[in-house]
Amino acid sequence: QVQLVESGGGSVQAGGSLRLSCVASGYGEFGYSYQRWCMGWFRQAPGKEREGVATISSADDYTTTYPDSVKGRFTVSRDNAKMTLYLQMNSLQPEDTAMYYCAAKLCVYGGIYRFESDYDYWGQGTQVTVSS
Repeated sequence: QVQLVESGGGSVQAGGSLRLSCVASGYGEFGYSYQRWCMGWFRQAPGKEREGVATISSADDYTTTYPDSVKGRFTVSRDNAKMTLYLQMNSLQPEDTAMYYCAAKLCVYGGIYRFESDYDYWGQGTQVTVSS
């Protein structure tokens, strides 16, 4: 069973930065190493649908994608040796306030997966609150 545990959330003022982490475990049960999994960060604000904020592909090319709302401010990265996904968030704004989740999908041949329905495993989330 794949498990994802997020951390790093907190409260910051507008313009501040946070770095989220997502540590994974259990990938070995599927016979594929962590580097063969595509990963994503999503967020959900109260009363809103969950939306993707960053994705990163698997070891074939580590392609990253971002929606326009965070492009240039957020950076996703991964450390395969530590089985950890990161999200560096800079220039945070009040509209970035949400619960942030990491997600995983086995993608042996790479690919880009932007949608919530693409992912099979989810963490419990970490809260990010940005005050003006």
